[in-house]
Amino acid sequence: MASRIVVRLELSKEAKSRLNEISKRTGMTQVSVSSRLFEWFAKQPEMLQATVLGQYPKEIEGDVAEMLLKRLASDKSKR
Repeated sequence: MASRIVVRLELSKEAKSRLNEISKRTGMTQVSVSSRLFEWFAKQPEMLQATVLGQYPKEIEGDVAEMLLKRLASDKSKR
């Protein structure tokens, strides 16, 4: 088994409630769901990470989303 590092998270009540729902629906532990989300997020391009983290101004979110989708589609077609 690969070595693991334990991370402490702070969630809003709503986020915790949704995590509980996802865990129940999928039959996975909250730790497993969280770990998979972090593993997925860490592998994403910086532009997608910045979008998810809300690092672009609201005024350009639509433009950024369009550019991101085009880039992701272009990258996928290259595989």
